[in-house]
Amino acid sequence: MTPHALTVDAGVRDLRAADHLLHGLAAVLDLPDAVFGCTHLVRGERPRVVVSLALPSGPLLSTVEERLAAHGHPVTRGIPDAVGRAVLYPGAASLTGTLTVADVVARSAIDRVTVLGAPHPPTTDTRLVTNGHVRPRWTDDGDLVLSAMPAAGGVLVPFEMPDPTPCCADH
Repeated sequence: MTPHALTVDAGVRDLRAADHLLHGLAAVLDLPDAVFGCTHLVRGERPRVVVSLALPSGPLLSTVEERLAAHGHPVTRGIPDAVGRAVLYPGAASLTGTLTVADVVARSAIDRVTVLGAPHPPTTDTRLVTNGHVRPRWTDDGDLVLSAMPAAGGVLVPFEMPDPTPCCADH
């Protein structure tokens, strides 16, 4: 169990809604920038997406837990798994526009950037076009890693797009 963490199960069924929930909770609860807000996929009889908030201190945990409950959110202590998808994290707001890989790592809690299908990590001066949507994932070894893919012009883009085209959208 991660210390100072809470999970909110609001019955959300997709990542976009979970992202909106996390941003809404951060605003309503006036959470500090040091908070990590992640999405977690729950499989089974009732597939859904739950969100977790990892807080920087113990005293804040009880306050946030009480405020979430007052807003009618079902809350449990801890996180459902260690490999969530980070939406809120230190430095996330500064990852806009085109940045180098070195900038991404220096400005945020992201530990490293990987390129899908590439045998080696990108160089630190490789440019990344963020599209204002940077969703790294926690790995089993505790690193926050952004998966990227090559794009036109020799740049990288985050693997997860902000507005993906739904499957079968054209028929």
